[in-house]
Amino acid sequence: MAEQINPWSSTPKMDINRLIADFGIEPFASVKEKITDPPVFIRRDIVAGHRGYNAVADAIAEKKPFHVLTGFMPSGHPHFGHLMVMKEVVWHIQQGGKGFISMADREAHAVRGLSWDACDQYAREYMECLYALGFSGEIYSQRRNNALKDLAFEAATKVNFSELSAIYGFRPETELAHAVSVSMQVADILYPQLTAGVAPTVVPVGIDQDPHIRLTRDITNALRMFLVEDRGTHISIRVKNAPKEALDAVAKRFSGSKKYEGHIDLPAGHTFEETDAIVREVEREFGGFGFLLPSATYHSFLQGLQGGKMSSSVPDSLVWFDDPDKDVKKKIMGALTGGRQTLEEQKKLGGEPEKCSIYQLNRFHMQEDDKELSEMCRACKAGELMCGTCKKETLERVRNFLREFKEKRDEVAHMVEW
Repeated sequence: MAEQINPWSSTPKMDINRLIADFGIEPFASVKEKITDPPVFIRRDIVAGHRGYNAVADAIAEKKPFHVLTGFMPSGHPHFGHLMVMKEVVWHIQQGGKGFISMADREAHAVRGLSWDACDQYAREYMECLYALGFSGEIYSQRRNNALKDLAFEAATKVNFSELSAIYGFRPETELAHAVSVSMQVADILYPQLTAGVAPTVVPVGIDQDPHIRLTRDITNALRMFLVEDRGTHISIRVKNAPKEALDAVAKRFSGSKKYEGHIDLPAGHTFEETDAIVREVEREFGGFGFLLPSATYHSFLQGLQGGKMSSSVPDSLVWFDDPDKDVKKKIMGALTGGRQTLEEQKKLGGEPEKCSIYQLNRFHMQEDDKELSEMCRACKAGELMCGTCKKETLERVRNFLREFKEKRDEVAHMVEW
């Protein structure tokens, strides 16, 4: 039996390949060839898995509408651990996607106990970083978005506490507000289709957020009025939660269809895609949503500077974007590496870059050139590149990034309205 994933854990220990197998996540390699001119996080397999991304990849290739959404819980200052998902969102916008960001202040208040004022302050910092990276689109607060709250209520009608317990491990002592925050997460994921039209939607997240994606896909199906089935010889449209008038309307849209009490059979010649699109239109005409199943990409975690995951509860594990230079230097130069115990062993045996937080920082963010990253890896394994030298070179890259990032944040600070 697959283990539960806790999306709120600050230090999850996860084997991403095992989780892909246990929870039915597809390896991203299965869709990677559809991406032309892939960005760093796809080229280097940092994005390791997906659910339903083919629909988004096809929309990109065919220049059709699609949405990209992710959320940030404003419970602390933004740092390098947040940078990957920010880059993924911006890249999808550059490919033609309509961008959405949820500032999950209700979740921060319910799960972390933060005041609303603190949530707003952190949210402004995230927004500044996003705009500095090139984000365009809608950024909203969960608690201030009435349409979102109504959608969360609708989503909540399709899930019970038994299901929440099975997915998240909720217990009798779990606060109700924590459970409510889950329905808000579901509404976040579906919100782009509510406000900007039904279209493929991708949610770039870390692998630890998969429970929210699975639950949302289940609820999306539960919200449908009809189930469209390809029976091989014909297409069948079955009633789930539809009024009789909606069934009649669907039958009228397909000439030659045969209507029964609880379903409609179509004559040969209709495709699943065409039929499903028409049925979704009818659902919306009769007050339904007709949402498409949301997609997700799952990236691996950037290793913390002291091992494990970057976590704000372990300050030396990460670099905040506003860290003073002396703190940046202390953290980078004191980081855990894949080096050997002695200089002699390092030269003889070589390092282990796959275990090194400094190498991973370069792989994720600090080294854009694939050839130079490959040479760094080779030299480390060959015992030619010493950890001290590598740390100093990486420190300069981090300093340059932070300096330029600060300048960009200052340039876009006026865009933050909260």
